[in-house]
Amino acid sequence: MSIITLTTDYGLKDHFVGALKGKLLSEYSEVQIVDISHDIDPFNTLEASYILGASYKSFPKGSVHLIGVDSERNKENQHIAILWNDHYFICADNGILGMLTQKIVPQKIVSINIHDRLEVDATDLDVFVKVACHLAKGGSLNVIGKEINEIKHVTELQASVSADKKTIKGYVVYIDHFGNVVTNISKQFFLDVAKGRPYEIPMIQRRNQKKSSPIKNIWPKYSDIANASSYNIKNYEGDKLAIFNEAGFLEIAIFRSNPMSVGSASSLLGIGFRDVITIEFGE
Repeated sequence: MSIITLTTDYGLKDHFVGALKGKLLSEYSEVQIVDISHDIDPFNTLEASYILGASYKSFPKGSVHLIGVDSERNKENQHIAILWNDHYFICADNGILGMLTQKIVPQKIVSINIHDRLEVDATDLDVFVKVACHLAKGGSLNVIGKEINEIKHVTELQASVSADKKTIKGYVVYIDHFGNVVTNISKQFFLDVAKGRPYEIPMIQRRNQKKSSPIKNIWPKYSDIANASSYNIKNYEGDKLAIFNEAGFLEIAIFRSNPMSVGSASSLLGIGFRDVITIEFGE
């Protein structure tokens, strides 16, 4: 069965998500529709990019991923469809796929050009629905667009290493349901720079510029912070820690935190979206 996934900033209060699914089913009644997220912060392409990168590979190859975030077609952003790592992605060319295409070169990119074939009052999402169903049915990219070679990339907020190789600088790109802070520092980038050297992650509460003790270890998983000693797991609740999450990116967390009661890494450490996170290396 063909799969179309949905990632949008529509939320669930309004009718938009339901209407979108209705249009897809009207166009292709046999398709399976899967929600990835409808809670992307409005117009936050960086957050959408992270969510897609973390989730797409859980789906079968050939899946179609429809992205309704900052999706309006305008003089700066055309509509595009991409075949990348044997998955299809449909979105506006607003840099949203930059995090993915830095890792693997797209197999094919087209600028969607079917707008004049639809009704005069067709919306941007109507275009995406038509393209998504066409691809889910096994249709060709050439039918719905003209091949292009380049898409936009987000040039700001890229993880980087200092000239002396002593510091990695990254940025917060996502804060999850638990208040864990996800950066764009990948595990592979870290390993390539670290080369076995000791390191620490300084913690500065951005909102009041207060320093707290640095994080000196990146654990394989959350509970490993407690497995390193003979103390009970309960003793470590509320401690800050770092891991490389399932998506392969550095994450700062509070062990067994609850954002609704005791707080989270974001609230307790004062770290927000786009804040700088650094890793400093010793000799």
